[in-house]
Amino acid sequence: MYYLCYSDSDTDYFYDVETFSTEGENTPGHKSDEDTETNKSGYLDPHDVIVDEELEELDNVFEGVSQHKGVLMHMASQVKVGMDLTRITLPTFILEKRSLLEMYAEFLSYPHLFTSIPEGDTAEKRFIKCVQYFLSTFSAARKGTIAKKPYNPVIGEVFRCYWDMSQRRPMMEEESQLIKRGPVPWAGHDSLTFIAEQVSHHPPISGFYAEYPSKLISVSGHNWTQSKYFGLSIGVHNVGIIRLNLHEFDEEYTCTLPKAYGRSILTVPWIEIGGKCYMECSKTGYLANIEFHCKPFYGGKKHRVTAEITHQPTGRLVMKIDGEWNGVIFADYPDGNREIFLDTLNLQTVMKKIKKVDAMEKHESRYVWKDLTTALRAEDLERATDAKHAVEEQQRAGVRERNEKGEVFRTRYFDLIGEEWKYKHPLMSRVPGNTNK
Repeated sequence: MYYLCYSDSDTDYFYDVETFSTEGENTPGHKSDEDTETNKSGYLDPHDVIVDEELEELDNVFEGVSQHKGVLMHMASQVKVGMDLTRITLPTFILEKRSLLEMYAEFLSYPHLFTSIPEGDTAEKRFIKCVQYFLSTFSAARKGTIAKKPYNPVIGEVFRCYWDMSQRRPMMEEESQLIKRGPVPWAGHDSLTFIAEQVSHHPPISGFYAEYPSKLISVSGHNWTQSKYFGLSIGVHNVGIIRLNLHEFDEEYTCTLPKAYGRSILTVPWIEIGGKCYMECSKTGYLANIEFHCKPFYGGKKHRVTAEITHQPTGRLVMKIDGEWNGVIFADYPDGNREIFLDTLNLQTVMKKIKKVDAMEKHESRYVWKDLTTALRAEDLERATDAKHAVEEQQRAGVRERNEKGEVFRTRYFDLIGEEWKYKHPLMSRVPGNTNK
C-alpha cells in the first residue's frame, strides 16, 4: 500500500480546512450523514451505492512527462539533495486521480486473505496467514508500474467503502446490528468495512480502520510521511503503525512499514520499496523480520523481499521467505522443503463498493476532489490546476477562521489515545456482552 505522498502545497496550511469538516452542514441537493445514516438506522438507497470502477492508471504517463519535462526540470532546479519536500509545489499532471485516504483502502483489495486469517487452527498458522496478507498489500495497492502521486487529504476528509463477502448464509440479527452501528452503516450484510480520516495537518496524519464482524477480526492504524529529494529519486519514510486483532483468540499483531521510493522521476517514474519492518504477536511470541531490498546499481532484481519467521520463546525458526513482493514469494522450511508462500500474480482482486459522488457528504474524499478528478480525466490541466487551487484556498480560509475564533479542530471518527489514533467505535466495543470494551 505504497504511494508517494509528500505535500504539494506551498504553505503549511495545505492540510487544514474547516469547510470540509463542519458537522451538520449540507449543500443544496446533497445528502447529509443524518439523512443517509442516523435517521434511517443505517439505510442507504441501494441506487446510491455502486461497485467501484477499476481505476487503473494506464494513461500515458511517459507522454505527460515528455510534454512537461521543462516543468519538472524547473522544479528539480529549485530543490537540493536531502531537502524536505513539504513546501514544494508539484505539477498537476503527475497526480493519481484519487485521495491518499482512498488508496489506503486498497490494502484490502484481496479481502479473502484478510478474512481467512482467523481460520488458522493454531497460533502459528494464524501468524503465517497474517504475514501472507501483509505481504499481499503491497501488490494490491498498485496495479501499474508507473509512480504517480495521490491527492493529499485535507483535515476532516473521510473515505468509506466496503467489500461484500457474500458467504451465502443467513445473517444473524446481531451481526446486522454490528454493521449498522459500525464504520459504514450502509454496508451490505456480511461485509468487510473500511473507514479512513485525515486527523491532523501538521504532521499530516491519516487514521484508518477496517473490520469484519463475521470473523471478529479488525485492523487499525495511522500513518504519515516524511519525504526527501535525492536527485533522480524521491524517498518517503512512513511513520506509523498497524495493529491487526483476532478478537476470538485475543491476539494482536503489530506491524511497521518500510520506506518507498519514486525512481527516475525525470523520465518514467516507478515505485520501489526498501528497508526493514516487522510483524509480531506478543501473546504467542511469533515474530517476522521483513526486509524489502532496493535494486543494486549494477545487476540484481527489482522488488525483492526476504523475511524470517521465528518463535521467540523457543528460538525456533519457522521459515525463511524470499521472492518478489509484486510476483511470487517462496517459503523455505528448516527440513529443506520449499513451496510457494504467496503468488500475487494469481490473486483475485475484489472491487470495493462506495457511494455515488452525488450521495456523498461534502467532507468525503471523492466529493472533495470531484472537480479536480473530472478535469484530470478530461486531460484539462489548466482546469485541474484551478480546481486544486480552489480546494487549497478553502483550506486556508478554514484555518484562518478557526485561528480567529480560537477553535481547535475536532475529528469525527478517530481519537488520539496516547501516541496512536484509534477508531472511536471499534468492533468489540459494540459486541453485546463483551466485557473488554
